[in-house]
Amino acid sequence: MRPRPVALLLALVLDRCFGEPPARAHPVVGIGALISVLERHAPEGPRRELAYGAATALGVTLFPALVARAALEALEGIRPGPLRLAAEAWLLKTCFAHRALEEAGRSVAAPLAVGDLPAAREALRALVSRDRAGLEEPGVAAAAIESLAENLGDGFVAPLMYYALGGLPAAVFYRAANTADSMLGYRGRYEYLGKASARLDDALNFVPARLTALALAAASGSGAGRALRTMVRDYRLTQSPNAGWTISAAAGALDVVLGKAGYYDVNRGARDPGPEDIHSALRLGRRAAALCAAGALAATVLRGRSPAGVRG
Repeated sequence: MRPRPVALLLALVLDRCFGEPPARAHPVVGIGALISVLERHAPEGPRRELAYGAATALGVTLFPALVARAALEALEGIRPGPLRLAAEAWLLKTCFAHRALEEAGRSVAAPLAVGDLPAAREALRALVSRDRAGLEEPGVAAAAIESLAENLGDGFVAPLMYYALGGLPAAVFYRAANTADSMLGYRGRYEYLGKASARLDDALNFVPARLTALALAAASGSGAGRALRTMVRDYRLTQSPNAGWTISAAAGALDVVLGKAGYYDVNRGARDPGPEDIHSALRLGRRAAALCAAGALAATVLRGRSPAGVRG
C-alpha cells in the first residue's frame, strides 16, 4: 500500500496545528489498552512468559496494521476521494507526536528557568521514567534533553520513515511495536515478558536512530563536526543499542554533558546543561525534524513515481 505525499503533508500540518487528539479517540491509546489486558493474563515462569511475550508482540503489532490496511481498502472505493485522504492523514498523525514532545520539553524548561526545581521534576514525568527525586538542575536539564533527542527518533522520524517505506500499515506496525516496548520492554519485572517487544523495537529503530543522529548533527550548523565526533566516540556508552546515537549527537551539538548517574556520561568534560539548553535542544530538534520530514516527503514522491509504487 503506497504512501501518499499529500497524506503525509496533511498529517504534519495536523500535528503542528492541533497536537494530540483526545485519549478516547486516539488509536495508540487503544493499542495500549489491549497490551494492558494481555499483560494481566500473562502466565508465570520465564519460558512461558517469553513465549507469551513473543505472541503478544506479534499480535499487538500485526493486528492494528491489518486493521489500518483494511480501513483504507474499505474507503478506497468511496467518493469523494478526500474522505480516504483525510482518514489516512489522521491515522498517520496518531503514529507520531512532535508538537506534544516540544510542549513537554517547554514544560520542564519554564519552571527550571525560575528555580522551581520541584515543578520541573514533576513536569519531567512526561518525558522520562527514571527516578527524578534526587535530580538537581543539571540532571533535570540533561534528562529532558536526552529524552527530546531520543524521542525525536522513535516518536517522529521512525513513523515517517516506515510510512515512506510501506505506507500507513507499516507506520501503524511500528507505532504499536514501540508502544509495546514502552509498556513491557523493561528489565526486572518484564525481563522475560517484554524481551520480544524490546528486541523488536531495537530492530525497528536501528536505522531511524542513526538517521536522527545525523539529522541532529546536520541541523547544528557550525556544531556539526563536534556532534559527529561525540557521536562516534560515545554512542556505545548507553545500554540501548540505539539511544546512544541520538543522545551523543545532541550532547555534541549543544556542547553539554548528558548522563544518567551511575550509568553513563556522554561528552564528558563539557559543561553541565541548564534550562536555556533545553530551549536550544528544542530549536535543534525542530530543525532536525524539518530535515527528516523533507526527506520522508521526497521518498514518498519518488515511491509514487516508481513502477513498483503504482499499486500496493
